[in-house]
Amino acid sequence: MEQRYRAVLEVLDNGATVVEVARRYGVARQTVHAWLRRYAAEGLGGLADHSSRPASCPHQIPAPVEARVVALRRAHPGWGPRRILTQLRSEGVVPLPGRSSVYRALVRHGLIQPQQRRRRRQDYQRWERARAMELWQLDISGRIRLADGTQLSAVTGIDDHSRFCVLARLVERATARPVGDALGAALARHGAPQAILTDNGKVFTARFGPGPGPVLFDRLCHDHGIRHLLTAPTRPPPPARSSGCTRRCAASSSTGSCSTPSSRPNKPWTPGWSTTTPPGPTRASATGHQPTGSRSPNQSRSSLPRWPPRRRTARHPSADPNRSLNRWGCR
Repeated sequence: MEQRYRAVLEVLDNGATVVEVARRYGVARQTVHAWLRRYAAEGLGGLADHSSRPASCPHQIPAPVEARVVALRRAHPGWGPRRILTQLRSEGVVPLPGRSSVYRALVRHGLIQPQQRRRRRQDYQRWERARAMELWQLDISGRIRLADGTQLSAVTGIDDHSRFCVLARLVERATARPVGDALGAALARHGAPQAILTDNGKVFTARFGPGPGPVLFDRLCHDHGIRHLLTAPTRPPPPARSSGCTRRCAASSSTGSCSTPSSRPNKPWTPGWSTTTPPGPTRASATGHQPTGSRSPNQSRSSLPRWPPRRRTARHPSADPNRSLNRWGCR
């Protein structure tokens, strides 16, 4: 406020031009003219900070309607915006506000606590690439133990479009050199994709690391003309599609090899299977076939539907106990 008052005095008392005062105080000349008009109309108080709120809002809910909304909410604490809007429609209120306007009115008066809006199913957009080799997703998973007790880490990669496992290698330590060798082997076997998506791990990028330059993974991507994409900090990869490949590697780590769904052989059916596993076998388990997209090795069988379904035998209270009814309830 003192700066504005001094600028006004320089123009009015000292005879300085508006352009010179504006350049000296680092403001636009239109701002100096506004200070002069406010000082002439309101005096020294006109130079104080004013609210940036617009003088009028044509689409704002009218005051009588807002008062009625607040009264309905106080009379019926369990009513929400939709129920209040229905009541206003039945009363013939004109103009009828929208549901969001009623909601904002309740929030302004502190009658409800604002909550984050749940996204609808149609709001989600698939970001799957249109063709194969446009994007690879790479991830590293640790704590994989072999049959002899050795603990390894899995470097896995999957194509975003085809879901083909392009990289699956077990390493003793997931440092820069082993991960770089795994990526180099995948590039030599399948070719270079257009882009690779990873998290912000230090083995993938020097974005949050202490080192000054790019890491080996970034150099490999640069040498092969691959665009390296990073996820948001402190967040996992959005779809986590490579985690399924990591789980398959963990399941088969006792043999020291990883397999993709298309190359994994079907497990044969064993006679004692139903006596050694929990109840509720699935159709895929009973037939020995594991379809694509079915239960992963780490998924519990209790979360899957039972097969075959249990069939209840209907009996009439007055019927012969030795004579059962069919599944339609007839003899």
